[in-house]
Amino acid sequence: MTTRRFKQEGLYLAIAATLLMAPLAHAAEAGPAARDAATAQARGLIAGNAGLLRASAADSFEARDVVIDRDGTQHARFARSYQGLRVIGGDVVVTSRRGELKSAQLSLRSAQRPSLSARVIGKDQAAIEAGARFNGRVSKIHGNELVVYARGATPVLAYEVTVQGEETEQHSGFVTYYVNASDGRVLDVQDQLQTAAAIGTGKSFYYGNLSLPTDQKSATKFDLIDTTRGNGKVYDAKGAAISNLFDILGATLGATLFTDADNTWGNNTLSDRATVATDIHYGVGATWDYFKNVHGRLGLYNDNKGINSYAHTNFKTSTGGTTGVNAAYFALTKVMFYGDGDASRGYGPIVGIDVAGHEMSHGVNAATANLAYSGDAGGLNEANSDILGTLVEFYANHPNDPGDYRIGEIMRTGGLAFRDMYNQGADGKSFNCYIGGSGFDPNLAAGGIHDPHYTSGVANRMAYLAIEGAVTPAGTTLTPAQLVCNGDTGIVGIGRDKFGKIWYRALTTKFTSSTTYPQARAATLAAAAELYGAGSPEQTTIARAWSAASVN
Repeated sequence: MTTRRFKQEGLYLAIAATLLMAPLAHAAEAGPAARDAATAQARGLIAGNAGLLRASAADSFEARDVVIDRDGTQHARFARSYQGLRVIGGDVVVTSRRGELKSAQLSLRSAQRPSLSARVIGKDQAAIEAGARFNGRVSKIHGNELVVYARGATPVLAYEVTVQGEETEQHSGFVTYYVNASDGRVLDVQDQLQTAAAIGTGKSFYYGNLSLPTDQKSATKFDLIDTTRGNGKVYDAKGAAISNLFDILGATLGATLFTDADNTWGNNTLSDRATVATDIHYGVGATWDYFKNVHGRLGLYNDNKGINSYAHTNFKTSTGGTTGVNAAYFALTKVMFYGDGDASRGYGPIVGIDVAGHEMSHGVNAATANLAYSGDAGGLNEANSDILGTLVEFYANHPNDPGDYRIGEIMRTGGLAFRDMYNQGADGKSFNCYIGGSGFDPNLAAGGIHDPHYTSGVANRMAYLAIEGAVTPAGTTLTPAQLVCNGDTGIVGIGRDKFGKIWYRALTTKFTSSTTYPQARAATLAAAAELYGAGSPEQTTIARAWSAASVN
């Protein structure tokens, strides 16, 4: 279960063993029979290449996703278990063509496995260690179970402990800890609370009057359901306050679907509760269209199903109050929540297009690479949502909210943004340049200095440079030298279309749950070579952009 949220003011708003690489066409749609056949073939290749996949005799693999290119190349993604225990960081993508293995993408560094009888601490002690790190009132422990934690150099036996309780400035009310079963050390911290057809008129808050697909039930009853995009629905959460799983379930059970008698929704002001619902409906539809028309993806999980969105949600704070300055995607039930902002502090409703694109892209990640929410992978997770959310905003091309590389600027007084992708470090917390060494520490996530909302700045800067080049962003006084970490001011961008295809291909066919920044560099370079050719200008630009963010 993962939920991702924006973060503002403390709130939570491969190793590639490449055997052959040649330019490929884009992915094509494939039916269940073709996907089943690809999965079966990949299982055979796994069995015959245990060494390459760092597999032990007691490993087992569960299929999670299959992508089939138009030229027949197959990318099958598997989760890994060892003697029945999930291997955290053991996932793998097997790429093949005509029955021949082409590459294997994985982050697992060792075929060594821990002894399952080497436990020194028990479940109760693991829960105590996790609770001590929670830094707030604990109300319940969920899912305290043994796993093999393999995001480090050597897999170790650990407990995966999810703590539910009071939200603080450091974390939400739902945090997962990985506790070493031999000595009780916390290895990793991951915040889990991350966010018949008719055409009606939506009088939105940000985007003026919009044509909206709705569902007509009778001559005088319309539901805010997009029947053209998987029947995604918009509900009124009625101000329900959330911070943990039980809150979320209660909010969804108490919400009501937006309905209308004349198929006209809202009045362009906040006096009508349906006004922001139309902004949400529009943003969700724009995101669906981007993934469908640009990447051939039908819905977040590529299952042609829409998601449920909840307007008028509040988010609990550590002081016992609530705030509307937030939005969140909840992967367990595939739903989204949107806050109403806070006019007294200069925040409008948190329902902009790039917010919808950002939060829904957490769903695409959950369905594909499933990047963890700590360490390097956490930064890539958040950056992935910023990158794809920004591409959605450019794709929508609405005159009220032109595409840019600033997150959430339409929702703040004076055009301020939650984040500037090209200079995220301007907030005094985020990283523009990679720190090198062993990378960002998973144990310093969930509100710490290596929180994914801060470490995402590295990939966000790379994306800006790869798309636009070392060019001063509109409306800023930044010099080219201030946009790079290595003095390379000669980078010429490849544009949004090419970069989006490269990034999406790397996410869906190469990234794994524990991909590091250097591995992401290798994966995107491989994707660029597959799409545009080895040594192509596109691949060269991606390499220079990563280097300009200190990822080498």
